[in-house]
Amino acid sequence: MGRAAARGCPVAEVSVRIVRYAVDGVRHYGELEAGDSRIARFEGDPYTGLTPTGHVDQVGDVVVLPPLDRPRIFGFAYNYAAHVDETDREIPDVPVCFMKPSTAVVGPGDAIVYPADGELIHFEGELVVVIGKEARHVKPSEAHEYILGYTCGNDVSDRIVQRKESKFGTLLIGKGQDTFAPLGPVIATGLDPARLSLTTRVNGTVMQSASTADLLLAVPDVVSYLSRYLTLLPGDAIMTGTPSGVGPICPGDEVEVEIEGIGVLRNTVVAESR
Repeated sequence: MGRAAARGCPVAEVSVRIVRYAVDGVRHYGELEAGDSRIARFEGDPYTGLTPTGHVDQVGDVVVLPPLDRPRIFGFAYNYAAHVDETDREIPDVPVCFMKPSTAVVGPGDAIVYPADGELIHFEGELVVVIGKEARHVKPSEAHEYILGYTCGNDVSDRIVQRKESKFGTLLIGKGQDTFAPLGPVIATGLDPARLSLTTRVNGTVMQSASTADLLLAVPDVVSYLSRYLTLLPGDAIMTGTPSGVGPICPGDEVEVEIEGIGVLRNTVVAESR
C-alpha cells in the first residue's frame, strides 16, 4: 500500500455535528451547538434529509445514543506505518479488512465490558467514516460524494483471541464481542479527513497522538477500495485504522478518543457480570 495521505476529501461549506439522542424514550436527530450544551432538533434522518424543527433540547435532559443505529462496521488493520512497526509486521501488500457485528456498538458514556474470560483487552482509537448513500465502484476522487461525515471510534480488541484466530486466517470474536465498537459522540459533516489530529487517553494519560495524514490508505482510497468489491449502504461505518500506542485496558479505566472537529468519545471499562 502506498502512502496516500495527501489526498483528502473536498471540504463542505457547512459543518454540522449531528447527534442521535432520546427524550422520554423517543429518538431524535439534532445539531449539537457550540458549547455542547444545546441540541437543535431535526425532523427526518441524515440519509433522506434533515429539517430543523425550531425545538431546542438541553444536553442534560437527553440520553445521547450511538450516532449510528445497527451499522455494518468495516475495519482496516495496519493502516498506520508506526502501528505496523509496533506489531512487528511488514506493511501489507493489500488492505487488511475485517468486520464487526452491529451488536458490538455502544455510544458515548456507555460501558466497555471486559469479558469474564478476557486476558488482554486493548483500546484502538480510530477515525470512522460514515457512509451517506449507496456506493459501488466509487473512484477516490468521487468518495466525498458518498460520505455523510465522520465520528470517533474505539476498535476494542481481545488480543489473545485475535492472535489465535489470525493464525487460521479468520478474525471475528477477537474484534466483535459486545461493546467492542464504541462510536460517537457525533457525526461531524464538512470535515477534510486528510489532516485531523487523533488523541487517545486512558485515565487522562495520552497513549496515542497522531494525525490522519499518516494513514497509509487515505479516506478516499478506503471508500473506493471497499466499494470495488461490495455495495456500501447508508449508515455503514468504516474504521480507518489505529495509530501506534495501542495498549491494555482494565475494569475501572476510562478511555477517551478525541478527534479534531468531532469531539471526545468517552467510555468506562467494567467487568462482565455473569
